[in-house]
Formats: sequence, C-alpha cells, structure tokens
Amino acid sequence: MYFLGRKGYFCVLMRHLYSLLISLFHALLPVLGVFVKSLKEFYQVRRGIFNVLEEKLSAQDQTIWVHAASLGEYEQAVPVLEELRAKYEDYKIVLTFFSPSGYTVKKATPLADVVTYLPLDTSRNAQCFLKLVKPELAIFIKYEFWPNYLNTLHKLKVPTLLVSGIFRADQPFFKFYGRWMTQSLRAFDYFFLQNASSLNQLQQLGFKNAEVSGDTRFDRVHRQLSYDNFLQEIERFKGTDLLLVCGSTWPEDIALLSGFINTASGIKILIAPHKVDKDRIQELEQVLKRPSKRFSDLQSDKNFDADVLIVDAIGFLSKIYAYADLAYVGGAAGTTGLHNILEPATFGVPIITGIHIEKFPEAQDLRTLAGLFTVANVEETTALLQKLTTDANFRLKTGIISGNFISNNTGATPKIMAYIDQTLTA
Repeated sequence: MYFLGRKGYFCVLMRHLYSLLISLFHALLPVLGVFVKSLKEFYQVRRGIFNVLEEKLSAQDQTIWVHAASLGEYEQAVPVLEELRAKYEDYKIVLTFFSPSGYTVKKATPLADVVTYLPLDTSRNAQCFLKLVKPELAIFIKYEFWPNYLNTLHKLKVPTLLVSGIFRADQPFFKFYGRWMTQSLRAFDYFFLQNASSLNQLQQLGFKNAEVSGDTRFDRVHRQLSYDNFLQEIERFKGTDLLLVCGSTWPEDIALLSGFINTASGIKILIAPHKVDKDRIQELEQVLKRPSKRFSDLQSDKNFDADVLIVDAIGFLSKIYAYADLAYVGGAAGTTGLHNILEPATFGVPIITGIHIEKFPEAQDLRTLAGLFTVANVEETTALLQKLTTDANFRLKTGIISGNFISNNTGATPKIMAYIDQTLTA
C-alpha cells in the first residue's frame, strides 16, 4: 500500500466506500421500500434472481452473458444476440436488465434462454451471480459500468466486451471523484465504440484495445426494411393522406405539437405516447381539440373517420414508421432523453425532435446532415411541420438524407462477431 501514492490511496478508498454504500443500500432496501414505492418494486423484482438462475442453469451449461441497462440498449444488442443465437446453438444466453422498461417488455424474448434483472452491484452479488452463470463471454452494451461486476469478471479472467460503447467528457471516469472507476475498465478485453470522439476519450484514460465499429442499432433498424411491416389498421387510417407519426411522446412533446395538431388540415396524425396507461391517454385526449380515436378501437369501429389516432398499445411503433411521411420523435423536449430516431430514419422519413440532443451523437450527426431538425417552441414546431407538409421537394430531400444516413452507417455487427468467433473458438 505504501507504493500506491496519494492517487492510489484515493482510488482504493473510493472503491471501498462505493462498495460499502452499495451494500448498505442493499441491506436497507426492504425498509426503504415501505416508504418509497419505486424502491419496493426495485427490491421485490430482484429477490428471487439467484433461485431463477439455479433453476434454469446447470453446471454443464456453456453460457454467454449479455447485459443491457434498458430497452434502448437491448435494441443495440439485438443484432449480436441474433447472430449468437444462430451460430452458437450449444450456448445458453443469459440476458440481464437493470431497468424495468427493458425487462418487462423483453422478458419473453426468444433471443435469450434466461432473462432477469441484474442484482445490485455488491461484491457478494457479483460473486454469486458469476458463480451461477459461469459465462465464457460477457458483453456489456453502450455505457453500463458496474465496478464490482467488472472487477470480479477481471479476477475470473472472463473475456469481456463493450459493444456500441460511448465515452463522454462528462462521465465519472474523467472527473477527479470518479477516476477510481477507471480501474474497472481493465475488465474489458476489447471496446467496440460508436464514434471517434469516444475512442479519443478512452485513449486519454490509457486504453488502446479499442476501435470505432459503429452503432449496432444501425444494423438493427436497417433489417426492419426486410421485415413484414404491414399493419391493416394503420393502412386504413392513413388512406391516401400524408401521415405525421409522433413517436414516444411525453407531455412536453405534446405541448410543442399541439398547435399544429389542433389546426392542421390535409394530414393524418398518429400519436404513440411513451406511456400508454389510462391516465396518460386521457390527459392526451383532453389536449386534443380535433376528433381522435384510439388504436384499440380500430378493429371494432367500421366508421372510423378521425384525423388523429392515439396508439394505446406497445410494440407497434417500429412498423408504424413504415407508413410515416414525417416523424416527430419524443423525449428531447424535456429531460427524459431522446428516443430512437433511427427507426423512422431507416424508412427515409424527415425527423423533428426537441432541442436536448447533446447526449445523442446519432441525432447530432443527422442534424448536421439536415435530415433532422430540432425545435424549441410551438411557433418553430408549427412552422417547420407546415413547411414539411406543403413542400414536397423539401420533404423528399430531407427523407433521402435520413435513409442514406442509416445505410451508410451499417456494418458494426460483423466486426463484433468476428472478434467473438475468434474468442469462443480459441
């Protein structure tokens, strides 16, 4: 310890402090859950994880562990999961989520044999989890870094990859208080990164085992073009009119869009809220001044004549974008985080978002190319939508830019799979 120096002492201290606080939080969760509903759910969904793993995995199983924080990261993992499922049939794939938004939607995915929440990042949980799973390969998606899991993987010499990784200057690794976490990055045998900026940031930390492979989401959404995207209800609603699809919207997004939605003519409007609970749908309907119907009503309503359709179900949006002539993607008008712009872009659709896209390099890149526009207020939103609606050449040109943006950035998955093939067959 004497030879660690001041920085070494600080790193050791912070690592132990982190583990202590996480363990304390873990111990107090049952009590905290009495007062905070979200913490109660957080605790309850993780209670039986080790029992599930014991039931579904045996000592003879060969496993690959893939961890995705939430639904967005899962979408990035899908191209790799599909390849793993096809090439390595003898392996069991264990897929973990941290967030309920990923687990609840994808817990039955056929791309994994075991789907579960990730136990809290205590040293004991990490050791127990990895003892049960015994992965021959671990894959983390984008920027989910859990020090105790990573340190345990490193000690066990489990090959570990970061896929579609992002590194930014505002992450803890680049702050004085978070530099201790840099040691955890030693667990990664290789970093597959989304962009050159991330590579530069990672190299500043002293890591050279990395390359810019791109974002696997481009491969994921590009494949959507080859799928069957037919939706009878949407085709019936759209008819021969232009269609504006407002995807993954929050109240802040509707506040920007309401001026256009309530006054526009000659265009159908579809709204797919991020949350489709009863209260949120009713709140949305109260904002609308034009006749609207719900997606769930389409099959029973033979005289459907509304110009606004509210999608009160999940799982359809990626197909719905195939019918869009222009799209608004929610999340960036407030602080919730921009949703997936690549899904509409792959269909060659002009895209509008709120202004908060600073943490989303794909949105910034597409805005630079003029395939995406950001709006700050109702006036800007209405003016831009009116131009896209009435100016066919502008709409077509912008859409072509979006489509080309996707096709020009595919190819990350083959690079990643080449490395995985070499690792698993070595």
